[in-house]
Amino acid sequence: MIILGIDPGYAIIGYGIIDTNKTNMVVDYGAITTPKEDSLPVRLQAIDESLKYLFDKFKPDVVAIEELFYFKNQKTVIQVAQARGVIVLACQKYCANIYEYTPLQIKQAITGHGRAEKGQVQYMVKAILGLSAIPKPDDAADALAVAICHSQTSPMLNTNRV
Repeated sequence: MIILGIDPGYAIIGYGIIDTNKTNMVVDYGAITTPKEDSLPVRLQAIDESLKYLFDKFKPDVVAIEELFYFKNQKTVIQVAQARGVIVLACQKYCANIYEYTPLQIKQAITGHGRAEKGQVQYMVKAILGLSAIPKPDDAADALAVAICHSQTSPMLNTNRV
């Protein structure tokens, strides 16, 4: 099963793709970036077009998205929420198998501790996927963590059921 993990944002959207048929083999990871000088509608369109490209190229079976968490800056949370809406709509259009995880759930699945620090999560992503270095940018590492979380917690992928 090919899982696309997404770390939502509007300036940087992390993505990570793993193939669970190959023991969580990394297929690809990176970030969609939008120029800060562009207007929000132009940035949202770029996000949609970039996601369409990823869906066309990798044909994921499932999408796992990190849920939003509380932001102190209300302007930022509104823009991220708008971008997240575009991301969820694109996922619905191109895949429709969408799962959402809180940061706590992701940290718990990756490190065994829901309050783990960012560095601990990144280290475990590197270790779990057998990578030679922590994925960069941080948003890509976060997206891979979301994909790993889904692979470890999804009932349909759990082969150890009794």
